[in-house]
Amino acid sequence: MKTPLANSASRLFATSPLRHSRFRLFYFGSLGTALGYTMQTTIAAWVMATLTPSEFMVALVQTASTAPALLFGLVAGALADIVDRRRLILGTQWLLLVSTAILGAATLAGLVGPAMLLALTFMVGAGLSLYLPAQAASIHDLVSREELPRAVALGAVAFNVARAVGPALAGGVAAWLGSGSALVASSLCFVLMIVAVYRMKKRERGLPGVPETVFMGVLSGLRFARHSLPMRSLLIRNVSFSLCASAFWALLPVIARDQLQLGAGGFGLLSAGFGMGAIVGALAIPGQLQRRSLNVVVTWASILWIGAIGLLAATDVVAIAIVAACGGGAAWVSVLAGLSAGTQTSAPAWVRARAVSVNLVAMQSSLALGSALWGAAASAAGTRLALAGSLITMLLLLAISHRARVAMGNEADVTPGAKLAELAIAVEPQPDDGPVLIQIEYRIDLGHREEFLRAIHAIEPARRRNGASSWRVFRDLGEDGLFVERFIIASWAEYVRTRARATIADRTLQERIERSQRVGVPVRISRLIGIDRERDVVGDETRHG
Repeated sequence: MKTPLANSASRLFATSPLRHSRFRLFYFGSLGTALGYTMQTTIAAWVMATLTPSEFMVALVQTASTAPALLFGLVAGALADIVDRRRLILGTQWLLLVSTAILGAATLAGLVGPAMLLALTFMVGAGLSLYLPAQAASIHDLVSREELPRAVALGAVAFNVARAVGPALAGGVAAWLGSGSALVASSLCFVLMIVAVYRMKKRERGLPGVPETVFMGVLSGLRFARHSLPMRSLLIRNVSFSLCASAFWALLPVIARDQLQLGAGGFGLLSAGFGMGAIVGALAIPGQLQRRSLNVVVTWASILWIGAIGLLAATDVVAIAIVAACGGGAAWVSVLAGLSAGTQTSAPAWVRARAVSVNLVAMQSSLALGSALWGAAASAAGTRLALAGSLITMLLLLAISHRARVAMGNEADVTPGAKLAELAIAVEPQPDDGPVLIQIEYRIDLGHREEFLRAIHAIEPARRRNGASSWRVFRDLGEDGLFVERFIIASWAEYVRTRARATIADRTLQERIERSQRVGVPVRISRLIGIDRERDVVGDETRHG
């Protein structure tokens, strides 16, 4: 007979995304990558400490590991949307494996120096930065939308398990076999994801026409984030939380050393408490999102963070501090995993990895800026006051940003709209020709004008996030009831992509506008392309020569 624990585990597995073999293999590959990365960064810092007494050089190891996220984060998102994600993930895993293995071999051979250590650690950080958006966006291809919050939360569990286990495992292997062997062992962790990638199906290219360049892909991602209200709300909540929550990470060693009078073991105990809370929060968030809205979950998790870190700042008792750190870990994962799930469900497939990368870069930038800010505040006023200041700031930002409500995306927001009719074009422009001017003429009777104007202005964000660089509605002075919607798109290739980017929600907005159109009078659409005098004259002579 099965025990109650076995029955519970069986029921949990039956409803878990892990029941899908492809996701299960991908998940353990993600765990292996996170474990290999945390082991590498831990041993790299220790190796640097054995090479030089300079605290600055030791600190540069962390900089070399995290700086690529800021340098390459947006590019990584564009690449993950434009190229085959399988190949991108596979390439990053080989980069991580080879860089870590070379560092391990050089350490074993006694050839490693500070410059080589920093360069290879930077390569590892670059590999991880290019990997993360592709990995996060790939989850959507492996599970259903209903299972996505739980799959994202499981990813948070993997990362926090790796963050808790990786340093301890790296330290144990280093003590037993040496730092070089520990680095070689950490490089083998990346093999798990390499195996998982070969089991993934190749993703079909989602949009027709000429693929975007990386630079245009980055601009498209930033444009989408700027003109998508759900994305702006998610970013506002992400930045306001991360900026203030960074005080915990910046000051935790000082709290352990000075406030709680703990050594390295006590610091590890606090970190373990945070990690345990993070695992509990990650396991709880799928159920929370089924019963409550994302906005409620994120708001209450932020309040839990304020209470937990406030307790940590106030106490001198180690046991209470561990409980507070545990609460902080649960709040941390609930906020960031919730916002990550919101990002992935709010972004259409063509821009999903870019949305993830914008979210990651916003978080990393806020953590970096906040750490410096609260570290300076602690130096000037003390650790307790710095923590209190971060919590008061978070409370104020929560009050200020209450209108930036976050929510899980709807199916209509990300599902491509109906297939559009073929364009009737005499001569197909070249992909780089442009800009393209789209002009749509509406004839509206007096009784429908107010409804029309509300509807036409509601479609502006959709036009802009899909590709329009400018947008405006005009009223014809010579014909009463004639309104003209005009917007410009950078090139013909971008216009072809823009047509394919329209979602069901975008199509619904367009139909709402057209309901105000005068009966029996069709909407007239004109497509005009910009003329480059020299190029078009030469092209015309070639065609008619």
